[in-house]
Amino acid sequence: MKYSILSLLLFSMAIVSCQRVKKEEKTNTQSDAYTGETKESVISYPEENHLKNIRQLTWGGDNAEAYWSFDDSMLVFQATNEEWGIECDQIYYTKRTTNNMGKVPPKMISTGKGRTTCAYFMPGDTSILYASTHLGGDDCPSVPDKREDGKYVWPIYESFDIFLADLDGNIIQQLTDYPGYDAEATVSPRGDKIVFTSMRSGDLELYTMNLDGSEVKQITFDLGYDGGAFFSHDGTRLVFRSSRPKTESEIKEYKDLLAQGLVTPTQMEIYTCNVDGSNLKKITDLGGANWCPYFHPSDQKIVFSSNHATERGFPFNLFMINIDGTDLEQITHDGVFDAFPMFSRDGKRLVFSSNRNNKGTDDTNLFIAEWTD
Repeated sequence: MKYSILSLLLFSMAIVSCQRVKKEEKTNTQSDAYTGETKESVISYPEENHLKNIRQLTWGGDNAEAYWSFDDSMLVFQATNEEWGIECDQIYYTKRTTNNMGKVPPKMISTGKGRTTCAYFMPGDTSILYASTHLGGDDCPSVPDKREDGKYVWPIYESFDIFLADLDGNIIQQLTDYPGYDAEATVSPRGDKIVFTSMRSGDLELYTMNLDGSEVKQITFDLGYDGGAFFSHDGTRLVFRSSRPKTESEIKEYKDLLAQGLVTPTQMEIYTCNVDGSNLKKITDLGGANWCPYFHPSDQKIVFSSNHATERGFPFNLFMINIDGTDLEQITHDGVFDAFPMFSRDGKRLVFSSNRNNKGTDDTNLFIAEWTD
């Protein structure tokens, strides 16, 4: 669901002027694409104490949701890039050490048809699962028109299903075949379960299934959008984002939008639960959009993206919090957008997406940093 939150960010930036980013040793002057303001392009900030030796992997387009292979040698991600001839997100993979994606497109794994999202390596690193709308049509599905009420919405495409493909892009298996939205799948480090979001109950809930698509089990049941789930490193817990409407007006709005295949993502908090759905806990209560959470290697902290610290809707930065909701700490200090953090399996590196160092454009690129506690 990368494209939607980025659109939300850009919409907000079109309304208000962008703040000047902070200086650090390696800077260059550029013109902001939205305001014309002169500002500095940076790849790292002095306050980012947990991130060392940041390296940029992509150079242009929208690149996001980069996730590590089990052996930490590869990354799979989704991208839209006109220079690659791609009009909406498709799935690619690359070696961790690749540094020439600005000139040479990486290997596409998806079909090149429809829209894709949320790719993840399977155990053994010889196949990848991802969600795609290609069975619903070859073209990119349409995005919602701007609403008269001004509310920003995400489309929940009912043609999304989850597929398994090899590294040559051949589809091996269709893992879901149920009417309605099935997407946002990730794999347990134990190599035994997949978690995903589905509309099959009439609401956007979390489900688990075996690696072959069998034994589908619903694990969340409260009204609201539960999605973007990841397993803890020990495979016993899940962390996810959720918008849980409470008041009568919130519930009505949520149901009315969902009936149209839409959700609004501007109010989300972070939750955890056991893999079977038990021991559900709300971790954040910050307001705004708190999303794309991932467990710290210790499984005692969670890294996530949030815009809670501003009233304008941006910037989004990475934050870290204890699993009991204490000791909130800001990790990145970008002036625009940082999201989709994922630790390497050995805990030594963090990959994330950012608008930093994009020469004043709206490009979102992938970055790898060495992590230090």
